[in-house]
Amino acid sequence: MKYIHLLYVPTMACNMRCSYCYLGEHTRDDNACPYSPVETLQYAVEKLHEAEVVPYNISLHGGEVTTLPVRDFQALTEYIGHYYQQHRLLLKNFGAAPSAPHIKTNLYHLDRHLKAIADQSVTVSGSLDLPLFLHRKHRRGKNGEDTLDRILENIEKLRELPGRKKVSATIFHEHMVYLDEIVEDIRWLHQHTCLDMNDFNFMIGFRSPDAVQALTPLSEAEQLLLFERMHEAFEGSDLHKGLHGAWFAEFGPEYCTNCTNCGEKFFLLERSGDIYSCVRGQGHPAFYFGNIYQDSVDTILQNAEARIREAHASVPFEPECGGCEWFDLCKTGCPFVKRINQSGFSYTCKLQKRLYERDYPGRTPSENAAYEYLLKMRPEEALPYYREPEYGPDGMISLTKMIADDPRLQMVYDPDAFILQCDGQDYAMESQILKRERTTLFCTPATEMILYMRRDVLSKLSQWPMHNALYIMLLDGRTIVYGDEQREKQAHVVTLQLHGYALEQLPGDREGYYRIPLKQMLSPYLDLVGREKPCNLFFTTSALRDYHYAKQKENAYYHLQAINLPFANIEFTYVNIPTQPRRTPEQGL
Repeated sequence: MKYIHLLYVPTMACNMRCSYCYLGEHTRDDNACPYSPVETLQYAVEKLHEAEVVPYNISLHGGEVTTLPVRDFQALTEYIGHYYQQHRLLLKNFGAAPSAPHIKTNLYHLDRHLKAIADQSVTVSGSLDLPLFLHRKHRRGKNGEDTLDRILENIEKLRELPGRKKVSATIFHEHMVYLDEIVEDIRWLHQHTCLDMNDFNFMIGFRSPDAVQALTPLSEAEQLLLFERMHEAFEGSDLHKGLHGAWFAEFGPEYCTNCTNCGEKFFLLERSGDIYSCVRGQGHPAFYFGNIYQDSVDTILQNAEARIREAHASVPFEPECGGCEWFDLCKTGCPFVKRINQSGFSYTCKLQKRLYERDYPGRTPSENAAYEYLLKMRPEEALPYYREPEYGPDGMISLTKMIADDPRLQMVYDPDAFILQCDGQDYAMESQILKRERTTLFCTPATEMILYMRRDVLSKLSQWPMHNALYIMLLDGRTIVYGDEQREKQAHVVTLQLHGYALEQLPGDREGYYRIPLKQMLSPYLDLVGREKPCNLFFTTSALRDYHYAKQKENAYYHLQAINLPFANIEFTYVNIPTQPRRTPEQGL
C-alpha cells in the first residue's frame, strides 16, 4: 500500500489578480471541461485505490476554490468528509487521521460557502499580504479593485464556525522595508480577529517565470533578518508558540522539502485529470506526471519519480551540501525552485540552518544522509559520500572502526597491496566486504592477467618474509553446502601459494612490485568453473590470512561481520571462446 498527499484543483478560475501569482495568466474558467469538480476527484481516488495508492490527505487548491458554484463546493466538501470517515481506520493505522476537508483560499468569496464550511467543519487556510497596506497594492481583484476590506469581513464571519482557520503571508524583498509594520499587523490580527496568529505561516517568495509582476526574492541575508526580527519582537510573548512552531515550519523537516524524491508522495490533480508535482510545478511540462483519465497509475507514479529526479539532476550537486550536518533535514530543498534558480542549494539554505540550530540543539548528524540521497537520485556521484558508522543500531562496533583501531587489521584490508592488470588495464583490489561498487571482468583464454603485489606486503605480520607466501584463491560462481553448519558458499576450486623465494625469482616490470603471471598459473583450472555466475579471485598472504582467522576467534563482532572472505578480490566471468585461425585472402571468407 502506498500513501500520498493529494492536492485537488477543482477549478483554475480565480477572482483575483495578485501581482506575484505563480500561475500568472494560467488562471482560467473551466467551462470547457467535460468533467464536474466532484466527478474527477471521485474517479481519481477510486482509480488510485484500485492500484493500492491511498490519499491520506485531500486538500482543495486553485485557481481559487471559492469561485465554484455553491452546489459544487458543497458536493466536494461532503465527498472528502465522507472519504475520511469511510477510511478512518486505514488512515489512522498509517499515522494520519484527518477528519475534515481543507481549503487553500484567497478568502475573497469565502462568504458564499459559509454553510458548507460550517456543515463539514472545513479547515480554512487563507492568504494575506503583510503589512496589510501592501495587500491593497499586490492582491487586487480581476478588475483592479481593493480586496482587503472584504477579506477582513470574511475572516470575521469565520469567528463562530467550528473548523480551524489560519492565514499565511508570502514575503519578498519589497515587503522587507516594512518589518516594523509586519510586526504590528501580526499583533493586530491576533488581537482583533478570530485568527490565532500562533497558527500562521511565513512563506518565502521565489522567482516565478509566470508571475504577472515579478517581485524580488529575499536574499539569504534578508531571510535571516526576517527570522531574527520576529524573534526580537515575539520571543516570550503570547505568540511565542507560533514563533517556535508554525511560523517557519515550511522550512522544517516536516514539510515536502524533506523528501528525497517528493514525486513519490506529493501530487496535484487538476479537474481536467492532469497531474503535476504540486502548486509550484503546476502547469510546467517538466513537472507534469500524466493524466488520470488517460494514463495508468503505474505510469503516473513512474513519471513522478523520474521527473523529480530529473529536476534535481538539472543542477550540479554541491559538495558543501554533502558535508552539511543538516543534510538529512533538508535533502537540498525544493527541486522546482532549484531548477528555476539553476542552483544546487535550497533557496532558503541559511534560514533552514538557523532554524535547525534553534530547534535541534545537540543533535547527532546522520552520517550517510548525503550518500543515501545520492544513491537514489544521482547514483554515479554517491560513493565518495559514504561514511561507515562506528556502531550499528544494535550497538555492535562496525568493521571499519575495528580496522581503524587495529593496525594489523589495516594490513589485512590494505586496498593498495594488490593490483590486477587485465589486457593492460589496471584494477585496484579491495576487500569484497568493504567495497561499495562491484567490478566484474569478462575473460577468455586470450585475456592476459597479471597480478602486481607490493613487495613490502610479504613483511607485514611476518618475521621471515621469505617464509611467507602469496595466497591466490579461485572460487566458482556456483555454490555448494559446506561443513556441519550447512552454510551455502561459493565453491572453492583451487588455492595456490607462491612463497617469497619463488616471487623473488619472477621478472618484474614495475618498481616496488612483484609481477605474477596469473594467466599461465590459472589456465589449468579455469575450464572447471561455471559460466552462469561470476567467479571470484582472492589475494592475500599466509601471514595476513592467519591474522584474519585469529581475529575471528577472539572477537565475535569481527567474526560476524567478516564471516565471508574479506581479502582483496575481483569478480570475473570466464568464457572459453574457441580461437579461429586467420584466413588468408586466397582462402576466401
